[in-house]
Amino acid sequence: MLEIAFIRNNAEHVKERLAVKHFKELNLVDEAVVVDEKRRAIQKQLDDNLAKQNAIAKEIGELFKQGKKDEADAKKAETAALKEESKTLEEQLSNNETELKNILVRLPNLPNALVPVGKTPEDNLVVKEAGVIPALFPDALAHWDIAKKLNLFDLELGVKITGAGFPVYRGKGAKLQRSLVNFFLDNAVEAGYHEVIPPHMVNEASAFGTGQLPDKEGQMYHITLDEFYMIPTAEVPVTNIVRDEILEEKNMPVKFAAYSPCFRREAGSYGKDVRGLNRVHQFEKVEIVQIAHPDKSYEVLDEMVRHVEGLLTKLELPYRILRLCGGDMSFGSALTYDFEVWSAAQKRWLEVSSVSNFETFQSNRMKTRFRDESKKTRLVHTLNGSALALPRIVASLLENHQSTDGTVKIPSALQPYTGFSILS
Repeated sequence: MLEIAFIRNNAEHVKERLAVKHFKELNLVDEAVVVDEKRRAIQKQLDDNLAKQNAIAKEIGELFKQGKKDEADAKKAETAALKEESKTLEEQLSNNETELKNILVRLPNLPNALVPVGKTPEDNLVVKEAGVIPALFPDALAHWDIAKKLNLFDLELGVKITGAGFPVYRGKGAKLQRSLVNFFLDNAVEAGYHEVIPPHMVNEASAFGTGQLPDKEGQMYHITLDEFYMIPTAEVPVTNIVRDEILEEKNMPVKFAAYSPCFRREAGSYGKDVRGLNRVHQFEKVEIVQIAHPDKSYEVLDEMVRHVEGLLTKLELPYRILRLCGGDMSFGSALTYDFEVWSAAQKRWLEVSSVSNFETFQSNRMKTRFRDESKKTRLVHTLNGSALALPRIVASLLENHQSTDGTVKIPSALQPYTGFSILS
């Protein structure tokens, strides 16, 4: 959530930056300023009123000491009227603050100056491409066909148990999943991340804190009886570990890593992009989160990007890194790098990670601050990234590393985890 003080002092700049994200309701910026002016006026009236009450209270004490009971009683009546006025002002202030919050939560984060101008994924900027794209043999299979042939996962069984988009992993397919999770977690811990196992459901405050609520696209599974939400990513519970906390500057950055299943409705998905593991409703992912000093958060972002690069290099997968344009960014991000790996059989790039800096957008919602050397408190910057999401990694491993004999080679870095060198 944007800070109202910044909006108030930089309204035109805010509108210019939001236009880069192709945000249509720029009028909300002006509305926020108007409502904030009313809020501050009401707050001043209330402060003046309370100051009068305090001053009169002292007068009443002095009058009683002097034996001037009638004058003191008259002052009491004046205080009673001021108290009634205070109640009215407090109600007005509460309503005004609610109105202001309802406007602010509709405003996306401002894009960083590095964000490319553009509206669609085609406008994203490719900043790096690495690895060798394999030239597959003529009858090479897509990952869903490989999985069926080697009995690695079963999409039809998932439909029977739950519905479309809930695969059941079997045998070596299940072991491959578990191995990838452990591989990603071990690499994160080695890089200094503190491993946590978070809840897989969150309350409304947590979902609001990281920007999932209001759920504009209806992508979360909502358990209405208990008002819980199934997590779309471990980012949500992990980042909320520091909600309502004041951190010490010397302890920053705070680094978390977590494995979790992720649940997404993927409303509106259809067509060839949903085949196999391309787009599912439940999947496994290792998430990395950092709570960083505002002056160092973009150095942290670069560090996180390098971490994801290292994972893909070890998995021997060709990848590219994209800096997302304004129109393709998430609501809360200030700058995002997407990682895509090459799907050899499908002959297209598949997104496997997003690494983002949210600056103060989430911390303002969560009221997460740090105490600097001068003992003042400031909002932290929050960052997160997939390191990595499993479905499309598995899809790419199967397709890129398949052999003419029908087997699939396991990358050497992963073999200590799987205990086997090929899938057959």
